[in-house]
Amino acid sequence: MDSFAIFPADSLPFYGKTSVMRSIKLISSLLLFICSTSLFAQKKTTVPVKEEPKDVLTSSLFNGLQFRSVGPAITSGRIADIAVNPKNYSEYYVAAAAGGVWKTTNAGITYSPVFDGEGSFSIGCLAIDPTNTNVVWVGSGENNNQRVVGYGDGLYKSEDAGKSWKNVGLKNSEHIGRIAIDPTNSDIVYVAAYGPVWNSGGDRGIYKTTDGGKTWNKVLNVSEHTGFNEVMLDPRHPNIVYAAAHQRQRKVFTYIGGGPESALYKSTDGGATWNKMMSGLPGGDLGRIGLNYSPANPDILYAVVEATEGKGGVFKSTDRGASWEKQGGYTSSGNYY
Repeated sequence: MDSFAIFPADSLPFYGKTSVMRSIKLISSLLLFICSTSLFAQKKTTVPVKEEPKDVLTSSLFNGLQFRSVGPAITSGRIADIAVNPKNYSEYYVAAAAGGVWKTTNAGITYSPVFDGEGSFSIGCLAIDPTNTNVVWVGSGENNNQRVVGYGDGLYKSEDAGKSWKNVGLKNSEHIGRIAIDPTNSDIVYVAAYGPVWNSGGDRGIYKTTDGGKTWNKVLNVSEHTGFNEVMLDPRHPNIVYAAAHQRQRKVFTYIGGGPESALYKSTDGGATWNKMMSGLPGGDLGRIGLNYSPANPDILYAVVEATEGKGGVFKSTDRGASWEKQGGYTSSGNYY
């Protein structure tokens, strides 16, 4: 070993050189193994530092954004009704199907909302008491039946020209078609309650009050599926009452817009008894019927009738509904399928 240590490697015999080279390789391999094992152990035992999640929803992210209206598609929706003060034509009220009640006192130059604080934004009809024009009636829940229909919470009454309102009943009607006030007695009012459109039941039929809305009596009922969209009085003889029944119901997949229970009715005793007035009108299933009288001659009535097989149209009666004659084939409907 001593001679091996003092002689250079190139002076050793051949077998000596071979041993030295093997030893060097062995030592090198051992050193490499030890270093790599040490490094592997260090990497394996190193625990990465967990970073706290950053809040990406910072105020600076939204500084450039502003709120915008995304609906309803038509602000305030359809105009459902207009009631003009019979003693002052510059003053009238406008019912918006999805926008409350508006009032003008300057013939429409400006309008003010008068119903924003009440329980319903959807309005179906209006009526001004012809005797006391400070008394205004509002039927909530628009009187149409399309998918985007707003429902209401009954009937409202104002005794101070729209400054304040009181809910006076029929809260389960959801949709009210028309209001008729006795021109000789302000306490007598008739209401055409349409009833819910998405299901049966509720407050539907012709209702009458004789105490200014404190109590209500259903004077005409057809069924849980049929409500009323029209009611009107003969202005000369307010005990003569006309009404239009409409059988309808909306489903998610379609709209059932008519049936055998749609019809016109007449009472000559203030709603105590009723008779159908269908002579000359189409037979079979009928849809919605619009009804009104001629202000010049209330004996003349007009009806716009939806019917199957193209039988609908505009009909006229000259004998207070005893018989009808078709005037044309035009029909109109506010219902979207």
